[in-house]
Amino acid sequence: MRTFLQTVLIVCVIIVHETTHVHANPRHILFIVADDFGWNDVGFRNENISTPNIDKLAKEGVILNQSYVQPVCSPSRNAFMTGVYPFKAGLQHLVIWPDQKVCAPTNLKFLPQHLKGLGYKTHMIGKWHLGFCKWECTPTYRGFDTFNGFLGGQQDYYTKVNTRGNKVGYDFRNNTATDKDGIGTYSTYEFAARAAELIGIHNKSEPFFLYMPLQSVHIPIQVPIEYENMYKHIHNEGRRKFSGMVTAMDDVIGVVTDALKVYGMYEDTLIIFTADNGGWPAANGNNWPLRGSKITIYEGGTRVTAFVHGAGLEKTGYTYNGMIHAVDWSPTIVAAAGGVPDDPNERNNLSDKLPDVVKKLRMRMAEYHKQMVPANYPNGTAVSDPKNYNGFWSPGWC
Repeated sequence: MRTFLQTVLIVCVIIVHETTHVHANPRHILFIVADDFGWNDVGFRNENISTPNIDKLAKEGVILNQSYVQPVCSPSRNAFMTGVYPFKAGLQHLVIWPDQKVCAPTNLKFLPQHLKGLGYKTHMIGKWHLGFCKWECTPTYRGFDTFNGFLGGQQDYYTKVNTRGNKVGYDFRNNTATDKDGIGTYSTYEFAARAAELIGIHNKSEPFFLYMPLQSVHIPIQVPIEYENMYKHIHNEGRRKFSGMVTAMDDVIGVVTDALKVYGMYEDTLIIFTADNGGWPAANGNNWPLRGSKITIYEGGTRVTAFVHGAGLEKTGYTYNGMIHAVDWSPTIVAAAGGVPDDPNERNNLSDKLPDVVKKLRMRMAEYHKQMVPANYPNGTAVSDPKNYNGFWSPGWC
């Protein structure tokens, strides 16, 4: 509920007020990913959805009208973290399941590793879904100073249990340690509290990177009754609860931005928001008027709500109609942090003027196709069963 989230921020302010001091103003970066968030599930496109925090940030920043991703979770998240297309990492086939001996290739350098080289403190809160069969696959081994969240692809928002066939296990960690303190608490509240805490204790003289791939609004469809009651006019129970989940997610974003303001970091923070794939109508998402949904490669599965806001933007308050893809985020963020950009502009279509170049590129694409790594998508294995690890989904079996 909103009162709870407001209390989270107030308590964190009291705890660290006397111990924090603002010095220089390095650029901070907040990278938020919404899960299964539909094109028409946001307030600035659908007046029947309440997302005041997202709407304000988007309208004050730059709305990215043609932002594309992969049609499911793991491929998009790999692209966010590496800037490498999934077909070149063997992750182009569906998602990584919790009992598969596979993860995002460890020879690929992750975004937080680049940022650490630029002096950033790097944190992650939320959903990983890039494999965890060995520790080297997990967040704190891939560049994050801290991790608070779950390693698999989905879980119960309250019990934190992830089920895969007949394998049932708890999936929530504080860094590498299993963490059961949040059992019974809606995960969105936990993520808000952790984000406010991290912002509050951060040494303001150092640049700060927070990656927040939120659980919302992925299945299961669960939300505190206070949020569901905001949509009593919606007769379909699933859509009513889903709409409440969207607003609960929006409140988390409000808590995080308020914390940035309280601790003097907001004006120097670049905020990036994107979904990982389109909405899933079978689970109450809405992509209207786009065709298709999550899992498909139609616009409804791959064109998502996205925007940028804050520090470093030369122009704000408009909608950008150029194309951007999930693989662009890593080099763009590194460039914003002071690193060297991979060519972030791509503003002019020269295909009609340079047919010979188009021919060469097509030949090169054919060569790339020959280099494609076969999809790394093994069958699930019994050795992953949480029963072997005291009831926890855990690394250590591949």
